[in-house]
Amino acid sequence: MENTITSKVALVTGAASGLGYELALLLAKDRYDLVLVDIDSSKLDQAKEGIQRKFNSNITLLIKDLSTSNVAEEIFEEIKDTPIHVLINNAGFGIFGTFSNTDWKRESDMLHLHIMTTTHLTKLVLKEMVERGSGRILNMSSLAAFQPGPLMSLYYASKAYILSFSEAIANELKNTGVTVTALCPGQTKTCFQEVVSEGSVDNKIGFNVGCPQEVAEYGYKAMLKGKTVAIPGTFNKFLSKLPRFMSRNAATAIVRKIQEKNRED
Repeated sequence: MENTITSKVALVTGAASGLGYELALLLAKDRYDLVLVDIDSSKLDQAKEGIQRKFNSNITLLIKDLSTSNVAEEIFEEIKDTPIHVLINNAGFGIFGTFSNTDWKRESDMLHLHIMTTTHLTKLVLKEMVERGSGRILNMSSLAAFQPGPLMSLYYASKAYILSFSEAIANELKNTGVTVTALCPGQTKTCFQEVVSEGSVDNKIGFNVGCPQEVAEYGYKAMLKGKTVAIPGTFNKFLSKLPRFMSRNAATAIVRKIQEKNRED
């Protein structure tokens, strides 16, 4: 990787599109050199071109399936001579359906990505950050982390893990100079072609559907401030607190109705 000794380096997973791409843009704007990781080589190339049209950033691309075993070690081995100042664990996907009927292989891949890869990559990068006395980590959780999610049970559960894990290690890292932020967006309109196109600034926001640029900027600012949990949007903040004021059964039933309505739409 080409970088000077004084350059700052950020690693972003799931960087080919959506929030990962938007976060990479913000990092490049702040003069970070980038290590971008994604499984989609074509879109990753497009992301690199899109970023370098706007900013003078050295960019290294790593084509990796983040749902596979030992992929965090593979990534770390390739960047071991490059100090990482910011780590953004953004990659992820969801699966809709009743647990008894969904495909286990796909679910297993999702769990490995959300839980094992996120945790392992954090652990590998964190040690050097602590030794250096500085670093920022942003883990992509979700509004889904705050309650059970029928029809997307494992997705909701895995995002709850990311939130809990991030909050716990953020507490452990107090006074070390290293911070961990869990970004918990609600529904976000993410489409790579819209983001890359010149008209991307005109993205429309439907009811409680976040604009990816705004969500990314909110999470990025929260990360720089060292905030532990970042929930973009007033309505999303309200929704995250609902389980405190009603029974778990009631909150779960409401989520079920929302999921069914979204499926019908």
